[in-house]
Amino acid sequence: MRDIRREEDEISRRLARSTEIVAKIKESEAELFRQLAQLRLDPAIQSELDGRISSAESKARESLKSHGKAVDKAQQTIEELEAARVSLVERRRNAVADLAETQKALDALSQQVSAQLKTDPAYVEKQTAAQALGEVADQSMEKTRLAEQDREEKGKPYRDDPLFMYLWDSGYGTSAYKANNLIRYLDGLVAGLVGFHKARPNYAMLNDIPLRLREHAERQEANAQAAEAELETLANKAADAAGAKPLREAKSKAEADMQAIDAAIVEAEDKRNEAGEALQSLTNGSDPALASAAEALAAALGQEDIQTLLAEARRTRTGKDDTIVAQIDESRTRMREEEEENRDLRERSKTLAARRRELEDIQWEFKKQRFDDPRSTFREDKLVGDLLNDFLRGGISAASYWDQWRKSQNWAPGNEWGAGNSSTRRSGGQSSPWGDQGGGGFNWPDGSFGGSSSSGRKSKPSSGGFGGGWGGGGSSGGGFSRPRTGDAGTRKHTGFKTGGGF
Repeated sequence: MRDIRREEDEISRRLARSTEIVAKIKESEAELFRQLAQLRLDPAIQSELDGRISSAESKARESLKSHGKAVDKAQQTIEELEAARVSLVERRRNAVADLAETQKALDALSQQVSAQLKTDPAYVEKQTAAQALGEVADQSMEKTRLAEQDREEKGKPYRDDPLFMYLWDSGYGTSAYKANNLIRYLDGLVAGLVGFHKARPNYAMLNDIPLRLREHAERQEANAQAAEAELETLANKAADAAGAKPLREAKSKAEADMQAIDAAIVEAEDKRNEAGEALQSLTNGSDPALASAAEALAAALGQEDIQTLLAEARRTRTGKDDTIVAQIDESRTRMREEEEENRDLRERSKTLAARRRELEDIQWEFKKQRFDDPRSTFREDKLVGDLLNDFLRGGISAASYWDQWRKSQNWAPGNEWGAGNSSTRRSGGQSSPWGDQGGGGFNWPDGSFGGSSSSGRKSKPSSGGFGGGWGGGGSSGGGFSRPRTGDAGTRKHTGFKTGGGF
């Protein structure tokens, strides 16, 4: 991102210089026309032509001077905003380091407290009871799952029989059945044809058993959760007695500071982007005053009498005429080359801006998922090598590149799901690797506490989706959730047309 911004700035400076070069080429062309007029026109006509050219030249020169000042001011603004952004990034880096130190102290304390709790008979007794309740809940849920699987598999022949399902849906054979005598008679014939009276109780039981088992499993789960909540409360009290509370409070404050820094970084990036767009509008020919002056000079040099003068000079064969005409042709060739290169630079600038915005999106999600946690690791080295180059060249989309990061990421053993509400862990929610938010729970180490609930029941990882880290915000439904102010961004993946760092 630093290299992209640097190249964007360099392109802006190159375009600004190019604007000056094109203006000077046109001034040089105007001077060549004056010389040509002196050779071929009488003094009166020379004076009129010279006045028109001089007026347009003067206007263009003033506009160029004003334009240069505006460009310098815009570049200075970008430099100041970039310095502020870099300062915030450095603050965040230091904050992450401080937060890691606090977490390290919490981890060490959790090891100490967990060792003490393992020798506490009252705690061990409650832990054993909670573990037993958890096993009962797990077994009940497994029986429910098997019963629901049976319902799907064994109930399919019933559901595939349209006559049986017609009678079932109408409540035939129950008090819910409502029909006149003729319909009852016809339905009775259908029931006899498909053997409904024998099949209905079996299908009813097939549907009823999973419901009863789920009710029982949910009661057992509630008992297990209550026991684990009580166990975790005891553990947190022991941790607080050992000095965990000030550490948790310090961590909570550090996380709040981190969130504020991240919000400030987004604001700083957006301001810099706005300043960059303002500079681009100055360097891509959108400056109204400069465009008006350039058009006036071009119009003066393109008038019929001047073009006639040039055409006549081409038809004659005098040394001075030929030299001036050749110089005019050369200046126009240089101007076309300059303008063609400018078009390529502007296209590259657009592509760079698109890549930068996408990298900002990925960086936001990276921080939001807390992938910069010191305990976060990545299995794939190519993420910052070949795959990054592939993305920058437009070979893969931003969504695909981010997905590679997500698939490669892993948490260090023993710290995967941290501490927090045990029911959240069992239901598949992902606890933050930094521990709880708000200082409520305690990040227990591996063994009896970490990587599983306090009763020893194994945690279940999240099924995916964007997390809720310092960046805030909820799931974006598979897209990017970075907030932007006044910039819808672009997701184009065009290839770069010119050379450069990528």
